[in-house]
Amino acid sequence: MRYIARVLPPADDWSTRHSVLATARRTAALLNALAGDRPPAPEAVAEVLRAHGEPEPLRLTAEDVDRMRAAGEPLREVFAAEDADRAAELLNRLLSEHTGPLRLTAHAGRTPWHPHLDRSDDGPWDEWLLASSCMALAVLVWDRQRPPGRVCASSSCGNVFVAQGSGPERRYCSRRCATRERVAAHRRSRGARDV
Repeated sequence: MRYIARVLPPADDWSTRHSVLATARRTAALLNALAGDRPPAPEAVAEVLRAHGEPEPLRLTAEDVDRMRAAGEPLREVFAAEDADRAAELLNRLLSEHTGPLRLTAHAGRTPWHPHLDRSDDGPWDEWLLASSCMALAVLVWDRQRPPGRVCASSSCGNVFVAQGSGPERRYCSRRCATRERVAAHRRSRGARDV
Protein backbone atom coordinates (compact mmCIF):
# COMPACT_ATOMS: atom_id res chain seq x y z
CA MET A 1 0.00 0.00 0.00
CA ARG A 2 1.35 3.38 -0.98
CA TYR A 3 0.82 6.41 1.26
CA ILE A 4 0.41 9.87 -0.17
CA ALA A 5 1.99 12.59 1.92
CA ARG A 6 -0.30 15.55 2.46
CA VAL A 7 1.09 18.98 3.15
CA LEU A 8 -1.36 20.58 5.55
CA PRO A 9 -1.22 23.82 7.46
CA PRO A 10 -0.45 23.33 11.15
CA ALA A 11 -3.72 22.09 12.69
CA ASP A 12 -3.76 24.72 15.44
CA ASP A 13 -3.28 27.56 12.93
CA TRP A 14 -5.88 26.18 10.52
CA SER A 15 -8.34 25.42 13.32
CA THR A 16 -7.97 28.89 14.80
CA ARG A 17 -8.57 30.58 11.44
CA HIS A 18 -11.58 28.35 10.71
CA SER A 19 -13.16 28.04 14.14
CA VAL A 20 -16.87 28.75 14.57
CA LEU A 21 -16.13 32.18 16.04
CA ALA A 22 -13.60 33.01 13.30
CA THR A 23 -16.11 31.94 10.65
CA ALA A 24 -18.82 34.09 12.23
CA ARG A 25 -16.43 37.06 12.31
CA ARG A 26 -15.56 36.45 8.66
CA THR A 27 -19.30 36.44 7.90
CA ALA A 28 -19.74 39.82 9.63
CA ALA A 29 -16.72 41.28 7.82
CA LEU A 30 -18.01 40.06 4.45
CA LEU A 31 -21.53 41.34 5.09
CA ASN A 32 -20.10 44.75 5.99
CA ALA A 33 -17.87 44.78 2.90
CA LEU A 34 -20.78 43.76 0.66
CA ALA A 35 -23.22 46.31 2.12
CA GLY A 36 -23.96 49.69 0.64
CA ASP A 37 -25.66 51.18 -2.35
CA ARG A 38 -22.98 50.13 -4.81
CA PRO A 39 -21.27 46.76 -5.08
CA PRO A 40 -17.65 46.73 -3.95
CA ALA A 41 -14.88 45.80 -6.37
CA PRO A 42 -14.21 42.06 -6.51
CA GLU A 43 -10.65 42.66 -5.29
CA ALA A 44 -11.96 44.44 -2.15
CA VAL A 45 -14.07 41.39 -1.29
CA ALA A 46 -11.11 39.11 -2.04
CA GLU A 47 -9.02 41.14 0.44
CA VAL A 48 -11.58 40.47 3.18
CA LEU A 49 -11.44 36.77 2.35
CA ARG A 50 -7.63 36.79 2.46
CA ALA A 51 -7.67 38.63 5.78
CA HIS A 52 -9.78 35.80 7.18
CA GLY A 53 -7.54 32.99 5.96
CA GLU A 54 -9.03 31.98 2.63
CA PRO A 55 -6.30 30.50 0.45
CA GLU A 56 -5.20 31.63 -2.97
CA PRO A 57 -6.09 31.69 -5.74
CA LEU A 58 -9.06 33.97 -5.07
CA ARG A 59 -10.78 34.85 -8.31
CA LEU A 60 -13.97 36.82 -7.86
CA THR A 61 -15.99 38.41 -10.62
CA ALA A 62 -18.49 41.26 -10.43
CA GLU A 63 -21.23 38.62 -10.84
CA ASP A 64 -19.81 36.67 -7.86
CA VAL A 65 -19.94 39.85 -5.77
CA ASP A 66 -23.53 40.58 -6.84
CA ARG A 67 -24.60 37.06 -5.92
CA MET A 68 -22.75 37.26 -2.59
CA ARG A 69 -24.53 40.56 -1.85
CA ALA A 70 -27.89 38.85 -2.46
CA ALA A 71 -26.87 35.91 -0.27
CA GLY A 72 -25.80 38.30 2.47
CA GLU A 73 -29.18 40.01 2.85
CA PRO A 74 -30.91 37.14 4.72
CA LEU A 75 -27.78 36.66 6.82
CA ARG A 76 -28.01 40.31 7.93
CA GLU A 77 -31.51 39.48 9.20
CA VAL A 78 -29.98 36.87 11.53
CA PHE A 79 -27.72 39.55 13.02
CA ALA A 80 -30.75 41.83 13.44
CA ALA A 81 -32.81 39.15 15.24
CA GLU A 82 -34.14 40.36 18.58
CA ASP A 83 -33.84 37.00 20.33
CA ALA A 84 -32.59 33.43 19.93
CA ASP A 85 -36.02 32.19 18.79
CA ARG A 86 -36.09 34.59 15.83
CA ALA A 87 -32.43 33.90 14.96
CA ALA A 88 -33.12 30.15 15.01
CA GLU A 89 -36.24 30.57 12.88
CA LEU A 90 -34.29 32.54 10.26
CA LEU A 91 -31.37 30.11 10.30
CA ASN A 92 -33.66 27.08 9.99
CA ARG A 93 -35.26 28.61 6.90
CA LEU A 94 -31.88 29.39 5.35
CA LEU A 95 -30.54 25.93 6.16
CA SER A 96 -33.54 24.20 4.58
CA GLU A 97 -33.58 26.40 1.46
CA HIS A 98 -29.90 26.96 0.72
CA THR A 99 -27.67 24.20 2.05
CA GLY A 100 -26.85 20.62 1.27
CA PRO A 101 -26.46 17.81 3.78
CA LEU A 102 -23.76 18.06 6.42
CA ARG A 103 -20.57 16.42 5.19
CA LEU A 104 -16.87 16.31 6.01
CA THR A 105 -14.28 17.50 3.52
CA ALA A 106 -10.52 17.84 3.37
CA HIS A 107 -10.60 19.66 0.01
CA ALA A 108 -8.78 16.82 -1.76
CA GLY A 109 -6.21 16.59 1.01
CA ARG A 110 -5.30 20.28 1.15
CA THR A 111 -6.85 20.94 4.58
CA PRO A 112 -7.66 19.06 7.77
CA TRP A 113 -11.10 17.40 7.81
CA HIS A 114 -13.89 19.83 8.64
CA PRO A 115 -17.67 20.10 8.15
CA HIS A 116 -19.35 21.74 5.17
CA LEU A 117 -22.97 22.40 4.29
CA ASP A 118 -22.47 23.65 0.76
CA ARG A 119 -23.29 21.17 -1.97
CA SER A 120 -19.74 20.87 -3.34
CA ASP A 121 -16.20 21.95 -2.59
CA ASP A 122 -16.20 23.85 -5.86
CA GLY A 123 -19.59 25.50 -5.46
CA PRO A 124 -20.23 29.18 -6.20
CA TRP A 125 -19.16 31.85 -3.74
CA ASP A 126 -22.73 32.81 -2.76
CA GLU A 127 -23.61 29.22 -1.85
CA TRP A 128 -20.40 28.90 0.16
CA LEU A 129 -21.11 32.18 1.99
CA LEU A 130 -24.62 31.13 2.95
CA ALA A 131 -23.70 27.57 3.95
CA SER A 132 -20.57 28.32 5.97
CA SER A 133 -22.20 31.33 7.63
CA CYS A 134 -25.37 29.46 8.53
CA MET A 135 -23.37 26.67 10.13
CA ALA A 136 -21.26 29.02 12.25
CA LEU A 137 -24.18 31.24 13.26
CA ALA A 138 -26.33 28.20 14.12
CA VAL A 139 -23.61 26.85 16.40
CA LEU A 140 -23.35 30.24 18.14
CA VAL A 141 -27.13 30.34 18.71
CA TRP A 142 -26.98 26.78 20.04
CA ASP A 143 -24.00 27.50 22.28
CA ARG A 144 -25.14 30.86 23.68
CA GLN A 145 -28.93 30.66 23.39
CA ARG A 146 -29.05 34.20 22.04
CA PRO A 147 -28.60 35.83 18.64
CA PRO A 148 -25.07 35.40 17.30
CA GLY A 149 -24.55 39.09 16.74
CA ARG A 150 -26.10 42.48 16.30
CA VAL A 151 -26.43 45.40 13.94
CA CYS A 152 -24.55 48.43 15.24
CA ALA A 153 -26.86 50.77 17.16
CA SER A 154 -25.17 53.85 15.68
CA SER A 155 -27.57 55.50 13.26
CA SER A 156 -24.66 56.39 10.98
CA CYS A 157 -23.16 52.90 10.82
CA GLY A 158 -25.27 49.80 10.13
CA ASN A 159 -22.38 47.31 10.34
CA VAL A 160 -23.05 43.88 11.77
CA PHE A 161 -20.81 42.34 14.43
CA VAL A 162 -20.48 39.12 16.38
CA ALA A 163 -21.61 39.52 19.97
CA GLN A 164 -19.46 37.54 22.35
CA GLY A 165 -18.51 37.31 25.99
CA SER A 166 -20.45 37.15 29.19
CA GLY A 167 -20.55 40.85 30.06
CA PRO A 168 -23.25 43.32 29.14
CA GLU A 169 -24.50 42.94 25.60
CA ARG A 170 -22.70 45.15 23.11
CA ARG A 171 -24.72 47.68 21.16
CA TYR A 172 -22.03 49.05 18.87
CA CYS A 173 -19.69 47.41 16.39
CA SER A 174 -16.67 49.34 17.65
CA ARG A 175 -15.44 51.74 20.31
CA ARG A 176 -15.39 54.40 17.63
CA CYS A 177 -19.16 54.11 17.04
CA ALA A 178 -19.87 53.94 20.79
CA THR A 179 -17.79 57.07 21.41
CA ARG A 180 -19.38 58.94 18.49
CA GLU A 181 -22.88 58.18 19.84
CA ARG A 182 -21.93 59.07 23.41
CA VAL A 183 -20.48 62.42 22.28
CA ALA A 184 -23.57 63.13 20.15
CA ALA A 185 -25.88 62.33 23.09
CA HIS A 186 -23.81 64.59 25.37
CA ARG A 187 -23.99 67.46 22.87
CA ARG A 188 -27.75 67.01 22.52
CA SER A 189 -28.28 67.07 26.27
CA ARG A 190 -26.01 70.10 26.66
CA GLY A 191 -27.86 71.87 23.86
CA ALA A 192 -31.22 71.13 25.49
CA ARG A 193 -29.99 72.60 28.80
CA ASP A 194 -28.67 75.74 27.09
CA VAL A 195 -32.05 76.50 25.51
